[in-house]
Amino acid sequence: MAVYPAEKIYEEAAFLGYYLHWSREEVLSMNHLERLRWCREVSRINSQLNNEEKRENIFEQI
Repeated sequence: MAVYPAEKIYEEAAFLGYYLHWSREEVLSMNHLERLRWCREVSRINSQLNNEEKRENIFEQI
């Protein structure tokens, strides 16, 4: 089993909690790949809504 850095788990949980108003339990019940997918989608949508140019998505680095 791979160990995922706690700092990244907190980052993903905070991001999803902030943007989607999901509880800690809801976010942490997902595995890393599912959380990461949601983070990428929310980040992409947020960039589109803000009419931002294509820029680096911090969740794409993983």
